[in-house]
Amino acid sequence: MPSEKVLEAKKAQVANLIEVLKSAQTGILVDYRGLTVEEDTALRRKLREADVKYFVVKNTLLRLAAKETGLDALDEILHGPTALAVSDTDAVAPAKVIADYAKGNEKLEIKSGFMDGAVVSLDEIKQLAATPSREVLLAKILGSLNAPISNLARLLSTIVDGGEEISDLIAKKAGEAAPAEEAAQEAAPAQEAAPAEEAPAAEAEQETAPAAE
Repeated sequence: MPSEKVLEAKKAQVANLIEVLKSAQTGILVDYRGLTVEEDTALRRKLREADVKYFVVKNTLLRLAAKETGLDALDEILHGPTALAVSDTDAVAPAKVIADYAKGNEKLEIKSGFMDGAVVSLDEIKQLAATPSREVLLAKILGSLNAPISNLARLLSTIVDGGEEISDLIAKKAGEAAPAEEAAQEAAPAQEAAPAEEAPAAEAEQETAPAAE
């Protein structure tokens, strides 16, 4: 029978696993059996570079933690060697790194995974792995935001170069704006022109005005 000290250590490990599962956006469980030390080291390096936590876990402890976090469906795959890759900052990274590495090394087998507290299928893990990474998505978003600036820069460059394209563009824009300007003029009340005879009177007043000392 395990000693009280051993039981307390196991409880602490289970509690730690529960926190890991709760905080993780996604997690991928793999069978690493057959990987050499060099291959395992290379996999760990790729995961570390992607800010993914990776560690070997005992099935008995993971089973208890999974039950506490609503991931009971993992129970059926918790046999044989099991390692867990999780990330609490990037929902795509664990699946992408593991799947990419498994393409070149059949010894690494994806057993199952979970996302946002729910177990996902192997097909869903493949779809997740095919999703662009956070860096790629951010780059696309920044590219979309910078697109108008790029267009403006090209327009200014064309103006400076004095190309014919800008003349055509200005003429086109002027043609589009003309009907709108005419409509605005028709809608606005006509301003009455000042009588011509009032101008000399104004000049006479300016001439008789005393000069400032």
